[in-house]
Amino acid sequence: MARVKLAYIGGGSTRAPGTLASFLRQAQNFAGSEIVLHDLDEDRLTLVCALARHMADVQGADLTFSATTDRRAALAGCDGVLSSYRPGGFEARALDERIPLSHGVVGQETQGAGGFFMALRAVHVARGLVADMEAVCPDAWLFNYTNPVNIVAQAVADHSPVRVVSLCEGPIVFPQEIAQLAGLEPALVRATMVGLNHACWSADATYDGAPMLPRLAASLDGDLPDVWARRWIELAVAMDAVPASYMKYYYFEAEMVADLRSRTTTRAQDIQAEVPDYWIHYREQLTSPAPTLIPERSRGGIFELEVAVDVMDALFNDRAEVWPCNVVNHGALADFPDSQVIEGPCVVDARGVRPVAGHRVPPAARALTGALGEYQQLAADVAWNGTRKQAVQALVSHPLVRTVPLAQTLYAELAHAHRAWLPERLW
Repeated sequence: MARVKLAYIGGGSTRAPGTLASFLRQAQNFAGSEIVLHDLDEDRLTLVCALARHMADVQGADLTFSATTDRRAALAGCDGVLSSYRPGGFEARALDERIPLSHGVVGQETQGAGGFFMALRAVHVARGLVADMEAVCPDAWLFNYTNPVNIVAQAVADHSPVRVVSLCEGPIVFPQEIAQLAGLEPALVRATMVGLNHACWSADATYDGAPMLPRLAASLDGDLPDVWARRWIELAVAMDAVPASYMKYYYFEAEMVADLRSRTTTRAQDIQAEVPDYWIHYREQLTSPAPTLIPERSRGGIFELEVAVDVMDALFNDRAEVWPCNVVNHGALADFPDSQVIEGPCVVDARGVRPVAGHRVPPAARALTGALGEYQQLAADVAWNGTRKQAVQALVSHPLVRTVPLAQTLYAELAHAHRAWLPERLW
């Protein structure tokens, strides 16, 4: 099995204990490996590292954990780098959600104006990260889990020699989730999702070996959990393909905005309210003789970022497995330029991560995904080295923004709110 050195950028986050539980679950695939945790918050970083060591000792896992606030020190000599960080924290995400909603448009972590400013902040950090990687571990792979994963990967792929692959569990869970909402058994679903991150569609989808869409259509005659379960299934039936759940922001835009504005808190504020108990739980497990992360008291449950761990295993152990990844297209999907970072099935082995050719985005969805692809490229370019004027141009290209006055207003307010996390060129 692969004996490697890995750095985890964001290793003191609320998600980190679950991510390390994923590594420990696959410890035999990385026997003898070293994982270096890096974060800006030294206290939480120290706690997570101690918890990881405790869990490893109890499980008898042959993994070594260390921690540092010095990023270059963490990266030195690494074979792989897992990045999952949030510039500005959940406070910044709450601004991404609230400010657009105050102007009657979607506020969300990866979609619309909120997603655009998350991209600006994330890529600003990524520039420094890959510069450090080029200096101290130039042959390492960057396994990115920082949102928006497609824009981060596009920026790095376009402007750095660092090999990058972005990961998201969406292509795996979207078909299973919609099946469960329809009263079907998720384990019987087989689907290939292609397109862009959080904007993927099924190129094929079966249930128990037969076409899945008729089963979804039949579920509309029965009781469904809520209105958004019905909307998601209605959209799949209308488009003859299973969409990412995020497509509700586009195909039911006015309804979605009304729903979000009717709530007293945003998603980020809900998470912020849960965060203190996460840390209480992690501290409790630090002294437990049998440390076990309880899903309800762990950020995202447990086994976080496991797709990234799976892809690392396939690459470093030369398994030639197929996993959904975000990588440069290189002609695999005819619906996007060769240089575009796309999401789809990829063969992962010691030679790298290669997208599987031959699939297509469903015809009815190509216009929207094409527009989102153009926005993705503009956002990646301006986040890396663009100006404020170019940033407004990128923002107005987003299908959830569309008008110049709105883009100018949103940009002015969000740039002011996030000034501490943006380069001066974007002020």
